[in-house]
Amino acid sequence: MRDYVKRVSEMLPKLSQEQLKTVLNSITTENEMLDSILESLSTGLIVVDREWKILKINKIAERYLSFMYYSDEAKGENLRVWEFISEPEISEFLKKCADEDKTNVSEEFTTTDSIGSVRFLTVSIFSLVHNSEMRGNIIKIYDITEKRKQEVKLRRMENMAGLTNLAAGMAHEIKNPLGAISIHIQLIQRAVNKKRSTDGMLPDKKLLEEHLDVVNEEIENLNKLVMDFLFAVRPVKAELTLSNPVKVLSNIVEFFAPEFNKSCVSLVLNAPSNCPRLLIDEKLFREAVINLIQNAFAAIKERYGDSCCAQENQPEKKDMTGKIIITVSESYDKILIAVEDNGTGMSGETAARIFEPYFTTKANGTGLGMTMVYKIIKEFSGDIQVKSEQGKGTSFVLSIPVPQTDRKLIES
Repeated sequence: MRDYVKRVSEMLPKLSQEQLKTVLNSITTENEMLDSILESLSTGLIVVDREWKILKINKIAERYLSFMYYSDEAKGENLRVWEFISEPEISEFLKKCADEDKTNVSEEFTTTDSIGSVRFLTVSIFSLVHNSEMRGNIIKIYDITEKRKQEVKLRRMENMAGLTNLAAGMAHEIKNPLGAISIHIQLIQRAVNKKRSTDGMLPDKKLLEEHLDVVNEEIENLNKLVMDFLFAVRPVKAELTLSNPVKVLSNIVEFFAPEFNKSCVSLVLNAPSNCPRLLIDEKLFREAVINLIQNAFAAIKERYGDSCCAQENQPEKKDMTGKIIITVSESYDKILIAVEDNGTGMSGETAARIFEPYFTTKANGTGLGMTMVYKIIKEFSGDIQVKSEQGKGTSFVLSIPVPQTDRKLIES
């Protein structure tokens, strides 16, 4: 079509009126076809000139993004593309790309529609080149909501595969309380039968109460086991959104540091100023990190005992006995979050079993805290590793992938 128009333009002075009408009709038909193709795409497209003013936009882009103006109004107002997009994060991203003259970049965003459903969008920017000259930019908008939902379903199916071991552990835990209940009920029955065969009086009240107290205690233990089991097997209901992990960690440190400092335990966050956003559930992420730092605090108290508080009434001594350090770093396509302490540490055998359901070294522990941490990090498509040395401390490292679209594409 381009060659055809070029040839016709060279022949314009020689064309008759009828021939000109034919040419114009051909061009109109071709443009209408191109418009139909543009509107039929499942990808949102916005074409802007070198000043980022809108040249073309298809309907799917208008549906994916929330606009303050219709596209025709935006063109009429001579606005730059970010000035009529309602989503502040997307608007800011486009403006930043324009200010820094960035192209061939891509970023992922979460938006909420009118009924409150979360939608995941990828916004990519590519150069519009014509005759080896930069003429503007093409903004592509992809809806990857279904892809994200499928990823969540796949992770949950993988988690279900571990239920066999969890159920086996539950069965083992239930056997002991049931055995104790059975024994004490048999003892009560023997005492009652013995009394019936002699004087017919009820057994001594103290004897009955002792056995019944044990039965009630074991019933409570069973109920706790069942509730913990349901808590452990229930799928993690993660509402994944793109969030800044450093912001969440800063809030956690700000909340816990004053209380830890009273026991001479310092809580420190080392993190970069610019950290990529992660696809996480902020509430669950907070829950996982809090579990880790509380375990670290308990390990420090176990190692140092009352000496942790030795300086509590001596403000002139600023050195902290215990140390919990949270370090955030980036490694290739992942963000690493290390939670390190100088507590009592663990043996190799304990560290190897730390994420197993019902495994605990605490007298009153359920053995499900670290299991839930593991499940939460896996829900984020991440991983967790532990390194520990008895008498020196422990380090947990969370590894969470940076969304593909939050990384820069290789420039062409």
